[in-house]
Formats: sequence, structure tokens, C-alpha cells
Amino acid sequence: MRKKIVAGNWKMNTTVPEGIELAKAVAEKSAQLPANVGLVVAPPFTHLAAVAEAIKGSRVELSAQNCADHEKGAYTGEVSVAMLKSVCCQWTILGHSERRQYYGETDGKLVEKVKLALSAGLGVILCVGENLDEREAGKHFDVVAGQIKNVLYNFSAEDMKSIVVAYEPVWAIGTGKTATAEQAEEIHACIRSVLADKFGREVAEDTTILYGGSCKPSNARELFAQPDIDGGLIGGAALKADDFIQIALSF
Repeated sequence: MRKKIVAGNWKMNTTVPEGIELAKAVAEKSAQLPANVGLVVAPPFTHLAAVAEAIKGSRVELSAQNCADHEKGAYTGEVSVAMLKSVCCQWTILGHSERRQYYGETDGKLVEKVKLALSAGLGVILCVGENLDEREAGKHFDVVAGQIKNVLYNFSAEDMKSIVVAYEPVWAIGTGKTATAEQAEEIHACIRSVLADKFGREVAEDTTILYGGSCKPSNARELFAQPDIDGGLIGGAALKADDFIQIALSF
């Protein structure tokens, strides 16, 4: 059975004290979850060490929101995979639509980031997804398939054991819009098919694919009931411990 995962991307929200309080609340409530549901929190870089301590001894895992595409050196403002490992990170999110849109991250740069993350023993949550123009032009399948091929086809079946894919309908992020469960499922099934073309059906069936577009307690159950949706990459709802846990209880 594929691993079910609910990951909370805090983005540029909360101060360190607020983050500690949120992390402690999530850790405390995480005991309610079934054994097959993984819980991940991704606070800002400034919070990582403190949040690691706040969730210590719980089932909550720690993720960064990004990493540098170089191992070390004169790259002011960047954070390396070794730095992330040193504060007990287990994951990093890569290729989020906001990184692609605002900071010009390309698929080529993401290949380097994924390589570095895997070499450091970090799991990767790789984000893919189409914007509104691409969706309305009927190009959404081609766009998402292209992102998967451009990045993940550079890796091995063994590497895929450490990679989770998160589908983001970019037009639904922060807008309050949500893809219908059927729209989300058809893209998730497409992703699994593209993975199967490269790595084989067994690897594709074992890969966890998350939905990342305005998932909240009110719609999580319908989304998670779809056969190819294995959890969520949660934005705003991850900033409230009760909502976040409610989503994780929706399987």
C-alpha cells in the first residue's frame, strides 16, 4: 500500500515563537492519526532547528521549503542540503509553483537540486502543475507530463523511493478555487502513467502523489477518496493545527 502523506507548507508565515507553538500543537495532535498516514511540516528556514526540537519524539517529520543548487560556497542567502541535514530535516520541497513563477526556477535547476537532496539523504517533494492559461488551452496534461519527464526521467527507479510528487493546479493556489476531485484525479492518474512509462508500473504504483491546490477540511475527504490521490501538500490550512490534523484524518 502506498504511503499516505499530508505535508504542511507554511510558506513565509509565522515568527519563530509562533512556529514553535504551531509545531507543538501539531505534534501533540498527531497521535490521533492512523499508522499509515505520514505528517510533514515545512516551516521557513529560520524556524527549522526550533521546530525540530518542538516535534522531537512525535511522528511529525521535518521538511525545508527549498534548497540550494550548489553543495557549498559563495552563494549568499542560499541554504545547502548539508545545512538542512544538520538541523534534522528529513525532506525538502522543490519546484513549488511560487519558486518557478517568482524566482525563475527551471526544470534544469531542479534536476541539480534533486540530485543534491538525494545525495544528502533527504526525501524530495517535487511540485508540478499548470497555470490557468495552460489549463484553459487544454495543455495541462502535456505541461505536467513535460515537467515530470524533464526532471524525474534523469533519476533511477531506486531514486524514486525517496521522491514524492505533488500536483499543484497553479490556478487554485491561494485563490480559494479547487480542482474538482475528478479533475485532480485525472492529472494524478496521468502522472502515474508518465512515471510507469519510464520506471515501470510497480515503481509508479509505489510512488506517493499529493494534491496541492487549496485542500482543506471541507474537501479533503472527497479528494483523498480518489484512487491516485495519496494525500495533500497543504498551504493555508496547515497554519491551523486543528485544520491540518482534520485534513490528515480524512483518509
